[in-house]
Amino acid sequence: MSDRIFTVPNFISVLRLLCIPLFVWILFGIESRSWAAILLAVLGATDWVDGWIARRFNQTSELGKILDPTADRLLLIVSIPSLIVDGSIPIWFALLALVRELLVGGATVSLALLGARRIDVLWWGKTGTFAMLFAVPSFLAGESTISISDFFAVFAYVTGVPGLIISWFAAFMYVPLAAEALKEIRDSK
Repeated sequence: MSDRIFTVPNFISVLRLLCIPLFVWILFGIESRSWAAILLAVLGATDWVDGWIARRFNQTSELGKILDPTADRLLLIVSIPSLIVDGSIPIWFALLALVRELLVGGATVSLALLGARRIDVLWWGKTGTFAMLFAVPSFLAGESTISISDFFAVFAYVTGVPGLIISWFAAFMYVPLAAEALKEIRDSK
C-alpha cells in the first residue's frame, strides 16, 4: 500500500467522478437514454478496470481506497434519482438501492468525522456494487431505443435483484466492523 496520489487507477476514479454530471446532461439535456445508458455502463465497468490495474501493476494507494468506493457510491446516488425522474427504473428498486447507498455513505462519513479508522470494502460489498453497476444502466437501456432493449429490461432484474440482496447483506456485515471502529475510539480516550 502506498500514499501515492498520481496513479492510473486514481486518475480513472477521478475521471469517473467528473463524468457523473455528463451523464445527467446526456439524460436530461440532450434527452438520450441510449447514450446515457452507454456512459453509465462504461463508468460502471471502469470500476472493475481501475481495481484490476491497481492490483496488477502494484498501484494500490490509500487515496484509491477512498476514491474508488466514493465514485461508485456517488455514481449510484446520482444515477438512481435521475432514473426515477426519467421513469426508467421501478420505484421500489430505486428506493431500496438508494436508501442502502445513503445509509452506508452516511455511516462512512460519520465514522470518518468521529476519527474512526477507515473500514475496508468487503468482498460482498464489492460484489453487490458490481451487480448494481450492471443493473442501473440496464434499467435505462431497457427503456431506450437500443435495438436489444428487451434484453436489457430483463437483464436489469437478473442482476439487480441479487445485487440488492447482496448489497443489503453487505451493509449489515459492516455494522459490527463500525461498532469495533467506534469502540477503538472510546478505548483510546
